[in-house]
Amino acid sequence: MSNRYLFTSESVTEGHPDKVCDQISDTIIDTILAQDPHSRVAAEVVVNTGLVLITGEISTKANVNYINIARQKIAEIGYVDADNGFSANSASILVALDEQSPDIAQGVDSAQETRQESSDEMFDKIGAGDQGLMFGFACNETPEMMPLPISLAHRIARRLAAVRKTGELSYLRPDGKTQVSVAYEDGKPVGIDTILISTQHAPSIGDITDDAGILAKIKEDLWSKVVEPVFGDLELKPDSQTRYFVNPTGKFVVGGPQGDAGLTGRKIIVDTYGGYSRHGGGAFSGKDPTKVDRSAAYACRYVAKNIVAAGLAQKCEVQLSYAIGVAKPVSILVETFGTSTVDEQVLLELVQENFELRPAGIIHTFNLCNLPSERGGRFYQDVAAYGHFGRNDLDLPWERTDKAELLKAAASQKQPTAIA
Repeated sequence: MSNRYLFTSESVTEGHPDKVCDQISDTIIDTILAQDPHSRVAAEVVVNTGLVLITGEISTKANVNYINIARQKIAEIGYVDADNGFSANSASILVALDEQSPDIAQGVDSAQETRQESSDEMFDKIGAGDQGLMFGFACNETPEMMPLPISLAHRIARRLAAVRKTGELSYLRPDGKTQVSVAYEDGKPVGIDTILISTQHAPSIGDITDDAGILAKIKEDLWSKVVEPVFGDLELKPDSQTRYFVNPTGKFVVGGPQGDAGLTGRKIIVDTYGGYSRHGGGAFSGKDPTKVDRSAAYACRYVAKNIVAAGLAQKCEVQLSYAIGVAKPVSILVETFGTSTVDEQVLLELVQENFELRPAGIIHTFNLCNLPSERGGRFYQDVAAYGHFGRNDLDLPWERTDKAELLKAAASQKQPTAIA
């Protein structure tokens, strides 16, 4: 008897209040690191009706106009009409920033290994910016090695923003959410059970002014302009049994920061694997790469993806944990859910031998402090919406599978009968 179940993941558009905050926070990161790669940044943003608050702890030599950064990003997202209760030009922007605590700084700038063991190893010279645990995941359900539900939810959310920005559906507004439920049998996706789209819209569409007529128009347009194009190149598509919901309350005119307050770091499941994998609890946006909540989560994804790309497992989850001020991970765990072609102890040895997992090593491997200046000033802000992983539209260093062949060859030497 087959094991059938549903799994659901959601995404949000760049105009969702929480995502507005994430993007402002990460634009601050890009701007600061482009001028001063050694900066320490923890930038938090709050938005509400007509209000932006930028707070946190920043130590930098960069000269930054935080108010201009916020206004430019808000306009880019699409909030340019004051009638919506939140606009780039009319919002009040408050800035309340401190410097990084010296107690934290001494552990980041000089790791315990350096202080206690007089290590000359370059990667021992930066300690983790905090304690904590991080997870990374990869699977073979999609070409980008992401779980199918979150991959589809992101695709729909990005398409929703695209048809708004091009004017194809000019009545759409920036705020929106998507959700996809995928049917699985014996761990494999076999059907699209439910598609849900909630999108902010204008009070009227042409000469259509009644709520029922507006909803019917939006539902029809989203199917033809958003859903069908998203599934056009995919083998698994919606069918007659797929449930399709649009704006289930019947109306979504008041949205964005006018409808809900937003906070940096409140969409951690959207940012990662849609709940399909475990999460350590730490957010990414607004944090410089010495914060292992961010950099080590990227490293976990890199390790897991290369293991799957090497054919050593169909699914792989990697956990790292750190102590504040200490460079080396406290623990490393590799979990393959019974899908590996080699013993998991062998995989753990391969990870320890082939991946640099100290904060300075991760920063060096991915060039995380210099990327903004190399990419026209944009890097972290581009992953602050639509997910930090599985982004084939961006050349992200942690998405590369450049160690897959190395791992495959090394695994065959450790366990030669296990690799075909």
